[in-house]
Amino acid sequence: MVTTLPWYLHHRVEPGFEGRLFRYEDTPWGRITRINPFAVSDKSKLVQRAGAFAAFSAVAAVFAARGDRADGVLAVSPPLTLGMSGWVAARRRGCPLVFNVQDIYPDVVVELGAMRPGPLLTATSRLELFCYDHADAVTVLSDDLKENVAAKTGDSEKVRVIPNFVDIEAIRPLPRENSYRQEFGLQGKFVVMYAGNVGFSQALTPMLEAAAALTDEPDVAFVINGGGVARPALERAARGLPNVRFVDMQPAERLPEVLAAADVHLVPLKRGLAHASVPSKTYSILAAGRPLLASVDPNSEVARLVQREGCGVAVPPEDAESLTKTVRGLIESPEAVGNMGEAGRRFVEDWVSPSAVAQAYEELFAELEARRGGGSR
Repeated sequence: MVTTLPWYLHHRVEPGFEGRLFRYEDTPWGRITRINPFAVSDKSKLVQRAGAFAAFSAVAAVFAARGDRADGVLAVSPPLTLGMSGWVAARRRGCPLVFNVQDIYPDVVVELGAMRPGPLLTATSRLELFCYDHADAVTVLSDDLKENVAAKTGDSEKVRVIPNFVDIEAIRPLPRENSYRQEFGLQGKFVVMYAGNVGFSQALTPMLEAAAALTDEPDVAFVINGGGVARPALERAARGLPNVRFVDMQPAERLPEVLAAADVHLVPLKRGLAHASVPSKTYSILAAGRPLLASVDPNSEVARLVQREGCGVAVPPEDAESLTKTVRGLIESPEAVGNMGEAGRRFVEDWVSPSAVAQAYEELFAELEARRGGGSR
């Protein structure tokens, strides 16, 4: 495995890992190589971030290409530049390349208005197509993402839907009343929570508008758990709202408790993004036995999921009125909320358990190797 030094939480290399370009960690199953991510904390600086991604990906390619023949290479995007790293490693080590796309770039940044037509967008689009063309298979998280990628490649068979797994043993239904609720003054309340990155992709202002409309409900609380570039503006907008809590990102080992503390979890995406991105938190929420309140584009993957599986409710994105009405309905229907949570748990046990996802990738690599007949691309 080739990855970064720990850095994502504060967008800088964590204490204890500074001062070195790379570090090794040997495990019973193999070696982890951790490389400096050349982090740029300001997400609005696209050129600098692109340079950081390119630098990390170049170093990663060097390390990944070392060694004898491998069974396969799995490269994960974003950043998109890791598709090039995976291609270099797969060619050098004579094996199939699977390019895993978590979010489709540059579509996401274009939808956010962060990238406009010009040389950078042209170069990024060409890199995207190069990565798709030179992979033996492309894996995505949803049918929406498959349609997007297949339309660009003209090869639907090359694109496969394999979800991210969630640890269904570590994350499981737990009691709502726990130490997290006690610590943040949430005992006995109906908690609507957003837990995750507070960034440009998330449409959280309607959550505050819903909170303002529901101040007449003393036993309802809205919690934004996490950090990111959009949080300061949200905190300013929430001044004077007694039913809103902001909580800093919690340690990873506390995730099951955080998820359990909510009655309903909000998954909000800005208009147009749900067809290019599937929030990874979706399956963790369902594993915890909690319903999704999905504020996403109609007929997108997450909207279809909650409707098909009965594990939540979908409302239009950036629609505070619909969000407010839905929260009121959920408050008044505790039995329905419980049934939605149980339905979500059943779904993840069958579809996104670690063993199910691992088997899907193992079968894909075996298929690609058989198709290659031992040759190199």
